[in-house]
Amino acid sequence: MDDARWLKAAWREFGQAERAGTSHNPRIVAFYRDVGHPQVVADEVAWCAAFCGACLERSGIRSTRSLLARSYLKWGVTLSEPCVGCIAVFSRGSDPGKGHVAFWLGETDDAVVVLGGNQSNAVSVARYPKARLLGLRWPHANQTANAETASGGSGAEIFERALVHVLEMEGGYTDDPHDPGGPTNRGITLGVFAAWRKVAVTESNRLRLIRALKAIDDETVREIYRTRYWERAHCAELAPPLALMHFDAAVNHGFGTAIRFLQDAVGAGVDGEIGPETRAKLAAAALSDTLDTYAAIRRRRYRALPHFWRFGRGWLARVDKILARAKLLAAEMTSSPSQPEGAHDMTTTDPNAGKWWGHSITIWGTLVTILSTVVPALAPVTGVDVSGDLVQDAGEQVVDAVQTVGALIGTLMTIYGRMRATTPLQKALFKPKG
Repeated sequence: MDDARWLKAAWREFGQAERAGTSHNPRIVAFYRDVGHPQVVADEVAWCAAFCGACLERSGIRSTRSLLARSYLKWGVTLSEPCVGCIAVFSRGSDPGKGHVAFWLGETDDAVVVLGGNQSNAVSVARYPKARLLGLRWPHANQTANAETASGGSGAEIFERALVHVLEMEGGYTDDPHDPGGPTNRGITLGVFAAWRKVAVTESNRLRLIRALKAIDDETVREIYRTRYWERAHCAELAPPLALMHFDAAVNHGFGTAIRFLQDAVGAGVDGEIGPETRAKLAAAALSDTLDTYAAIRRRRYRALPHFWRFGRGWLARVDKILARAKLLAAEMTSSPSQPEGAHDMTTTDPNAGKWWGHSITIWGTLVTILSTVVPALAPVTGVDVSGDLVQDAGEQVVDAVQTVGALIGTLMTIYGRMRATTPLQKALFKPKG
């Protein structure tokens, strides 16, 4: 079984928490976008499934792309024994439509320790009773985020929609002497086609390559566009309407230039790399404004090109068409409800507890939780043996520090949580079930 590479993405979000009042954490809002729900712009909407799905998608694994925790009971394959990073699905109360989903880290005699989102309104480590565990899941071997063969996935559907537009704009075979790309068929230049075949264009093979380019099949066209433009431009990370615009730009301007356009459109630093700053700016920006600004940047670039006199009218018409199609898609998505039927709030380990922002964990409480759960859970992996006494002493030192700075409430919550833990975390993650 492969390593759970999605845990790396999950740990990067550790500590991200909802914001009280009318503002919303853009890092949490980005989770919704990454699983195909950009219409959700409030961090109060239940987001445990969005968090897990976003971590999977960012690591190249197709999620359920649903905001329902129990959707993962039909995802991937069933595990009979747990392993670090597997998906753990829990019940919530007596409602069969509600639940919680998170990543398995370890277990005690009566509880499961998980890393998840919307746990006390934050990305945190928490315990859930084993009696509530509904299932353990692991992705299929071929379950990739961009697999065209998967059905019902919004990412694959948006790629196909974007590809139809590009092929319509590009047309068939051309060899215009004013086009620096040279011989081109269905938008794929001879140079790109040769690179795909891992050969260089030479005088001896040029005519043979042109004949092959003219006869290029649909699957090769799709694969070139997907790997060279869609994936390299990170289109799957964007809201679907913006993905349409961005993919078209990547094809027509190059994926590196398209990323710079995208960064310029949302006010991020323009370095050609989609990182945390760009993602935060994307999450905070209004989609309609971003589309309009992106289109304006593309028009400005076209007008500055030396061949604008020859191709300018078609270029500008292309931008207008993709902008109209992107806004149409945005309107279609906005017409759907932002709170899916059956969506749930999973904020505490008490299935009957209501959601209140004041329950958010403190940083000190989080540190104690890590010491008492995560460190022992990772002992078998790291080879570092952490005793229960050491954990207890470290936790008490943290509590003393909290008391020193006056965080009395956080301390009491931490102590209370530790008093409920009756047994230390087992170091063996594959504990036999009795």
